[in-house]
Amino acid sequence: MKKLAAFLSGALLITGSAFAGGLLTKTNQSAQFVRMLSRNASTDLDAVYFNPAGLTQLKDGFYFSLHNQTIFQTKTITSEFGQNSNPKMPLLYDKYTGDVKAPVFPSAFAVYKKNNWAFSAGFGPNAGGGSETYDNGLPSFEKQIARIVPKLSGLSALGYPVSNYSVDISFEGTSVFWGIQGGATYKINKAISVYLGARYVPVVNTYNGSIANIKLGTASALQNGQTYLTSAAAAATTKSQATGAAATNLQKLVAAGAGTFTLAQVQGAGYITADQKAQFEAGLQQLGLTAAQISAMNVTTAQTTFATSSAYLAGTAATLNATAPGLADKNVDVKQTGGGVTPIIGVDIHLDKLNIGLKYEHMTIIGLTNKTVVDGTGLFPDGQKTNNDIPAIIAGGADYQVTDKLKVSGSFNVYMDKNVNWGKNVYLEERTIDKNYVELAFGAEYKLSDKFAISAGYLNSNTGVSEQYQSDFSFSNDSYTTGLGFQWNMNERLVFDAGMMLTTYKDCTKTFTEAAPFGTYTETYAKDTFTVGFGIAYKIF
Repeated sequence: MKKLAAFLSGALLITGSAFAGGLLTKTNQSAQFVRMLSRNASTDLDAVYFNPAGLTQLKDGFYFSLHNQTIFQTKTITSEFGQNSNPKMPLLYDKYTGDVKAPVFPSAFAVYKKNNWAFSAGFGPNAGGGSETYDNGLPSFEKQIARIVPKLSGLSALGYPVSNYSVDISFEGTSVFWGIQGGATYKINKAISVYLGARYVPVVNTYNGSIANIKLGTASALQNGQTYLTSAAAAATTKSQATGAAATNLQKLVAAGAGTFTLAQVQGAGYITADQKAQFEAGLQQLGLTAAQISAMNVTTAQTTFATSSAYLAGTAATLNATAPGLADKNVDVKQTGGGVTPIIGVDIHLDKLNIGLKYEHMTIIGLTNKTVVDGTGLFPDGQKTNNDIPAIIAGGADYQVTDKLKVSGSFNVYMDKNVNWGKNVYLEERTIDKNYVELAFGAEYKLSDKFAISAGYLNSNTGVSEQYQSDFSFSNDSYTTGLGFQWNMNERLVFDAGMMLTTYKDCTKTFTEAAPFGTYTETYAKDTFTVGFGIAYKIF
């Protein structure tokens, strides 16, 4: 039952569910991205994030933009745990659904451009950015309890059968890795500009969860788990004392030299009375022996049987008393804070109708410190420090102006996940990476008029995680995203962007192999995401 405390051990892994981006980083940083999906060669205001070296292509002046996205994601975990086992002990739910909501996912950019220089600042959720709620918990929570039930099947002999259970589990986690970016761009010549900057990433994670009202018994008679086990322990103690007394009394007969005789023979010899013989026989029957076995049993064997049973029952009582506290309600209320700095360099190459943007973001070393209000699991000591590093990113893209009205774009992102120690998952397996996460995106924008343009895009994401990485707490799926939207140049200074995107993920399956009675089973992890984004940009002077 000590393992039951692990019901929130994976909470450290929920650091925001992926929207657009790698395992941790979020690249959906503007409404233009939502409507087009390929922005790594941008020369608009969102280039502050996507292609900061391209900002010198703006006209001289001071610019500011504000964006927001509303994001909805649903996660579904299906577990086969217990469905093929004997005795059969499936989980209470076939599917566990988590809702990730980010009604406000804001970002802001500002640029001052003068001659060959552009100074920029940006703000937005670099990772995380939402709350994740599982009203029924997760399979990894409940399996800790379900595994106990077959181990308690022997309590039927004590009058405390355990063939079923119930429990109330809930979990909610929130995570935001804010990104506060600043830097300078310099135009070396007509074709080449370079950028040097950094992003400070303050982090706030919160975890609130509970596992409560655990009940054990039969399907028609469930009782408080702690009370049930302590009552069974008391019954085991009483039975242990009775069998121990019988063993002591029979040992006296063995010491007197009657060990090879049957109970009937020692009664006939006057060593015990008929009532005493009946009591010994009743005790042996309660231990599961038949009348024939008891009749053939000598005193030494009967004494050994009682002594062995007494020791076993005493051990059972001790185990039950030690297990019962683990069925108490557990609550967790933890806040983690910390931060790190990301150095960023970039290059932009402009050749007539072709623009190329390249960017490298260094790995961000982030240390988090626990501020623990309540921790019924012992897994979140107040003041404990952990790492939650963000991998380096190699990003690039190209825009090509096919005609005065049509622009096409391509982008790529490579997340250097193999260089990061991702730690262990909730199953205490190392979260290993087979290859780096790669994204490829294509987009097109068409001007219907001088003031209005429409756009669409496609993004393909290929995760590089191993099967060991995956868990119900943190899983990564291959996906593809489609987006569309429009841009409205309201006047010479004001621009409005809007778009929506839908991300469809491929289901991934993890295979587990446990000792009997559970054997081999699978878990399937699925999710989908829908995003709506709006943005407004204004040239102040």
